[in-house]
Parts: sequence; C-alpha cells; structure tokens
Amino acid sequence: FHIGEREEKCIIEDIPSDTLVVGNYKVQRWDIHKHDFLESAPGLGMFVTVTSPSGEVLLSKLYGPQGTFSFTSYLSGEHIICFQSNSTRFAVIAGSKLRIHLDIRVGEHFLDESAIQTKDKVNEVNVRLEHLIEQIHHVTKEQDYEREREEKFRKTSEETNSNILWWAIVQTLILISVGIWQIKSLRDFFISKKLV
Repeated sequence: FHIGEREEKCIIEDIPSDTLVVGNYKVQRWDIHKHDFLESAPGLGMFVTVTSPSGEVLLSKLYGPQGTFSFTSYLSGEHIICFQSNSTRFAVIAGSKLRIHLDIRVGEHFLDESAIQTKDKVNEVNVRLEHLIEQIHHVTKEQDYEREREEKFRKTSEETNSNILWWAIVQTLILISVGIWQIKSLRDFFISKKLV
C-alpha cells in the first residue's frame, strides 16, 4: 500500500486470543528524478503500534526501513496495527510517497529446516509431528474463536428481531388509538352540529 511521508496508516486484523502474530515490512521512497520507487529508503524508519480490542497498546516501537515485528494477542477481537514513518521533514516539504510491502502471518510457526537436516530421520519425523500438533492446536483455537463470534452475532440478531417485533406492536397500538380518537371526535362533532 502507499502512504504519505507523514501519514499514518492502520490495518485491522481479527485475531483469536493467545496467538502469535509476525509481520514483515519493507519501505520504499518515491524518487522524483527517476519517477519510480527506490529499492530501499535509507534513514527512514517506521513506527509500528499495535492496539488490542480493549485499547491496550501491545507494541509501540521504531524500526528501520525494513524489519520484522511480532506480538502475542491476549484478547480475541480486532487488533489495530498502525504504521507511520519517522520522517522529520515539515509537512510542506514531506510530500513524498512511500510504498510499504507488508506480510502479516497470524499463528504460523515455521519449521527450522537447518535443524531438521542435521538430525536423523526419527528426530525429523518427531519435529514435524510436533509442528503438526502445534498447527492443530492453532486451528482448534481459530474454530473456537469463530464459534464465539457466531454466537455473539446470533444473540445480537435475536435481540434486534425482538426489538423490531415490539416496535411494530407499539406502532399498531398507536395507529389504532389515533383511529379510535378520530372516529370519536368526528362523531362528537357531527352530533354537536346536529348533522346526524
């Protein structure tokens, strides 16, 4: 994505609780002379801020023009990940565009291939089995989180439907009351004018 040099850009990630999140990014600055983005942006860094659903700041750190950040979610829900360059230029001068390449991995644990190659076949199978078990735990955790969200959504939908029903009943009662009052008022008017 592209941002201005002094602009802040935030991304919302829906993450289950107790989940490791790893993000890799790379910043490129627009070169006016070449009319292209430079491969690297020396001297330019990024402030990375991560906020939990409760508003608690989980991570707030300055990184270089490319780097890796990681955090563990303690609550399930929408986590806000914000990026802002550390540019010290004035807002008038800092009109340069930045391109940010971002890769966010949620709950993934990668195998260390070099460690596997040095061990014998039994240990390799053991390490791969542990990795699979870890992935199964992560998938189970994701499913539990989705069930929790679905239950919350269903409860909200049922409450909304109940409120709509009561609102329709109240509207009907008001309409009937106004109709009865109009009929009574017209009847009294015609009787007082001796038209009936």
